[in-house]
Amino acid sequence: MKKQQIAVLGSTGSIGRQTLEIIEANSDRYAVYSLAANKNVSLLEEQINKFKPKIVHVGDGDSADKLRKTLGHLPVRILTGDKGIWEAAACEKVDIVVVAISGIAGLLPTLAAVHAGKRIALANKESLVAAGGIITEQARQKQATIIPVDSEHSAVFQCLQGEKKEIHRIILTASGGPFRNSSLEEINNATPQEALSHPNWSMGKRITVDSATLMNKGLEIIEAKWLFDISYERIDVLIHPQSIIHSMVEYIDGSVLANLGVPSMKIPIQYALTWPERKASDIHLNFTELKALTFEEPKRKLFPCLELARSAGIEGGIMPAVLNAADEVAVELFLENKISFSAIPVLIERTLESFSNKPADSIDTVLDADREARKRAADLAKVL
Repeated sequence: MKKQQIAVLGSTGSIGRQTLEIIEANSDRYAVYSLAANKNVSLLEEQINKFKPKIVHVGDGDSADKLRKTLGHLPVRILTGDKGIWEAAACEKVDIVVVAISGIAGLLPTLAAVHAGKRIALANKESLVAAGGIITEQARQKQATIIPVDSEHSAVFQCLQGEKKEIHRIILTASGGPFRNSSLEEINNATPQEALSHPNWSMGKRITVDSATLMNKGLEIIEAKWLFDISYERIDVLIHPQSIIHSMVEYIDGSVLANLGVPSMKIPIQYALTWPERKASDIHLNFTELKALTFEEPKRKLFPCLELARSAGIEGGIMPAVLNAADEVAVELFLENKISFSAIPVLIERTLESFSNKPADSIDTVLDADREARKRAADLAKVL
């Protein structure tokens, strides 16, 4: 069997590292064709030596020069810049592109993979949040296939196989984060260390803070709208503290399909690579150890980011891009102890209010909105 060639973009992050572990465990089936990383050059160098990719993209010229010197014995091309990441994603010999780059930086490589008609294992929600209309339309035109890697959207995707026309609603589940049972005072005084203490998942810093504010679930609402072509009115969120049910689909006859599993990202990553097939793994749920599966409504007054995201999604245009950019700035400022936890939604809301909406009719328009939103958010933060 010919090995499928994989591009792992964001290879030094959590999703990227787990993807490479899956590829290594299935070396008879997959090979790494290209890698991309930003600043963790030492880990990237280890990955290059181990997986022998043909193309590597790195964040800056100095890092590229360093890799060229240390890896001169290997037949690998070291690239930088937008053209370099485009080639890493869109190279003709690549079969599957895993987009695990965090933030808006994942937008261009996602678009590159779409334009090349690739199969895309998408772990970058910001691409669809900021430019969902553009990406999904291009995917239709170029016959690109987008398989979600987020555990919630992978769960919905799996529940929809063969039954896409009779949906009543999608139910995205959320753990509730570290402050699910906290008082307003505790939330107001929350520290970065507390916000980064997620009860169930081990993730990057931004997504972990977003889980604490419930912004992550708000972004997932917008992502679900584009992935599954469904109206916002039919996307609900439930708090499920155990993180065993990753999401559910309710059909028009009242039947509900739920996707259950151990809270491990390796399951949705592997499914995105093997779809429409499944392959054996050693990660299995032990039902006898489950004490309870509970659900509750989100506390929207304590976690306003959830409705800020839904409202921005409904408004459409450039507002989701503004929302995402403002959130990235707000989370970074919080982690630097420059604003409080409770100031995160305030800063996002004020940034949204500072914009007049317009259609997100091109990638340049989206990126311009992103840049301006970051500037405005940084300026507004000074007077909080």
